[in-house]
Amino acid sequence: MKLKIAIAGTRGIPNHYGGYEQAATFLAEGLSKKGHTVTVYNSHSHPYKEKKWKDVEIIHCYDPEERIGTAGQFLYDLNCIRHARKQAYDILLFMGYTSSSVWGRFFPKKTIIISNMDGLEWKRSKYSKPVRYFLKYAEKLAVRFSQYHIADSIAIKKYLDDKYTIHSQFIPYGATCCPALSADILNEFHIKPGEYNLLIARMEPENNIELILDGYITSGSTEKFIVIGNTGNRYGQKLLHKYITSSNIHFTGALFDQHKLDNLRAYCKLYFHGHSVGGTNPSLLEAMSAGCVIAAHQNEFNEAILGNEAVYFSTAGDVSRIILTGIPDETRKKWIYAQQAKIKELYNWQRTTGLYETFMLQCYIDQQL
Repeated sequence: MKLKIAIAGTRGIPNHYGGYEQAATFLAEGLSKKGHTVTVYNSHSHPYKEKKWKDVEIIHCYDPEERIGTAGQFLYDLNCIRHARKQAYDILLFMGYTSSSVWGRFFPKKTIIISNMDGLEWKRSKYSKPVRYFLKYAEKLAVRFSQYHIADSIAIKKYLDDKYTIHSQFIPYGATCCPALSADILNEFHIKPGEYNLLIARMEPENNIELILDGYITSGSTEKFIVIGNTGNRYGQKLLHKYITSSNIHFTGALFDQHKLDNLRAYCKLYFHGHSVGGTNPSLLEAMSAGCVIAAHQNEFNEAILGNEAVYFSTAGDVSRIILTGIPDETRKKWIYAQQAKIKELYNWQRTTGLYETFMLQCYIDQQL
């Protein structure tokens, strides 16, 4: 059975933004290779302007976010929904709900709506209390207006099922298994294998970047610390200004070249993952796949993935101690082996795509009964 599947709720593919875009990129390609007809909605401002990406159809919808700010995200999602109402999709998959669920009454009536329920957006510290209240409301609307729901972590699934008395489907994200590596790429960044620490994240408070860098400075380490992420937002500019005199901290800006990212991860001494809100973060899985020794913010989401094969921090003091103490070579080897085994067995895009396909087919069959 072949389905007509559309993916909305992201800024578009190929990924030039973040986790949902990364997931949409791999899912769209994987489902297309399985024979399904796949469409992805892209912002008109996305750098990829073609109407096809590989075998995936791209629909560019007007997105006024650059002109009017956050409100533009809501209008962009509405424009995508208005287009989708005129199509004969079997499945419309929303990646998240923040700016789409308010338009739930306009969702296509003859299309099965599946929502990936995001990672408790209302907990994000960057939002004011009124915004957090709205996000809780948007979450409720997403549950109401979607026939089926996906949770990318066990913790998110438990929360959703308990709060809304639903049966969400747990499907984690994936990563590419054991990517090809070449240390020569490090020359571009003027670093050497094993002589730098690394952090890759969107510049947002809940990713604990400031806490990590404060801990690094307190440690007195002279090893370079590479920070990858778009610093164009207000928080990114704050970080640039705060650490401008720290000569060993290097902000590279955004980087979406997967091969370069894989190699930067593979050869770092420690990979710091500060994400504190959300489920199975794609960048964490990619770090595991690349063979990173990971220092992660201590929370139920990260612990569910990493288990005992990582070191955890909650404060800048913890980060400082981790850097000063280091990780013994034998422990490093053990952790790397264990994390890469998890990618091969559980958290790879082939498996994730298969789980999405199976779930979508079952949803379609259920609606025909």
